[in-house]
Amino acid sequence: MKKLIGPFKQVVTLENLPAKGAISDEQLVIRENAGVLVSNDIIEAIDDFDKLVKTCDQVERIEEDCVLLPGFVDAHTHICFGGSRARDYAMRVAGKPYLEIARAGGGILDSVRKTREASLDALVASATQRASRHLAEGVTTCEVKSGYGLSVEAELKMLEAIKKVNDTHAIDIVATCLAAHMRAPEYDDSMTYLNDVLEKLLPEVKARNLAKRVDIFVEDTAFSVEEGRHYLNKAKAMGFDITIHADQFSTGGSALACEVGAISADHLEASTDQEVALLAKVDTVAVVLPGVTFGLGMDYAPARKLLDQGACVAIATDWNPGSAPMGDLLMQAAVLGAVEKLTTAETFAGVTFRAAKALNLHDRGQLVAGQLADLTGFATDDYREILYHQGKFKPYKVWKRGELV
Repeated sequence: MKKLIGPFKQVVTLENLPAKGAISDEQLVIRENAGVLVSNDIIEAIDDFDKLVKTCDQVERIEEDCVLLPGFVDAHTHICFGGSRARDYAMRVAGKPYLEIARAGGGILDSVRKTREASLDALVASATQRASRHLAEGVTTCEVKSGYGLSVEAELKMLEAIKKVNDTHAIDIVATCLAAHMRAPEYDDSMTYLNDVLEKLLPEVKARNLAKRVDIFVEDTAFSVEEGRHYLNKAKAMGFDITIHADQFSTGGSALACEVGAISADHLEASTDQEVALLAKVDTVAVVLPGVTFGLGMDYAPARKLLDQGACVAIATDWNPGSAPMGDLLMQAAVLGAVEKLTTAETFAGVTFRAAKALNLHDRGQLVAGQLADLTGFATDDYREILYHQGKFKPYKVWKRGELV
């Protein structure tokens, strides 16, 4: 069935933009007084509304001034978890160091305890609530990681919860197995733990079709480059897409991502010019996470340098209970753009088609024929107003696969 949605004052299509490197605002294609013709979840055409309305009987008419963008894609989140880490946050902003917080019972292991204790239904309910907020704010595709279980049983529970949300919610969720978030507390040896994940957990994840992606945290406090190489090569041989939490506090992870052909390298706050040059030469997407900068008081990832060198840069929230509890993609992208001097086109690309590339998705993120009809509308007649308000200007209407949600 066909449906025409419009007219829109401006449709920012993001068509014909490069997958990598810098983008000027002059490269943006802006279609005025346009309509979107949708057929079976897919964009069939975007053209002058008055022309299209003569060819379609079913019309969803927009009466107010409205600017249309593709639905946003958040390529890195941890929105399935139990409990809260508000105590951690209060201690951190009061100046307590990470190790002191951990010794007081905080840190990632606090979320592991609470997630292990949570029922499947409780995890589904809280993740559904967060997914609904994301959708209302224009995010139509959202990656969600496990990683607060750190045992076969608890990781499978998390991934089952993520699957249930995807099966019942309008938002599209892409699941990632992050059992290699850190070594489980029951283990004394990291390689033994990783091998148990490879031998006991990942075959079950594959058999149940719970995730097609595997992630690992390569960092001094988590897993070494050598351990990451072993784990990712084994997971890749099993048929999983691979990605890395890379260069958050120290370097090494992004170079490994380039070496093993990871889909993305995420974080990059510690990346130097050397890592930037490596990422620019490969197809690995550089996913920057400004929410962590806010939460931990860190430097921003070098987004401007990455773009200028020719890398593909996506922007994601890292929404999680510890370091990035905000979870507001538009606000984070707008502020990152102001700090790193990203063009409007680069910021929009970073939360749409370039973010989709980080998830190995090529059917969304641009408003062109053949793409999913995932649409985000803002009540304005000028697309520049969207980032100008630094995230406070929220979507007026959101459509998922052509249906108003």
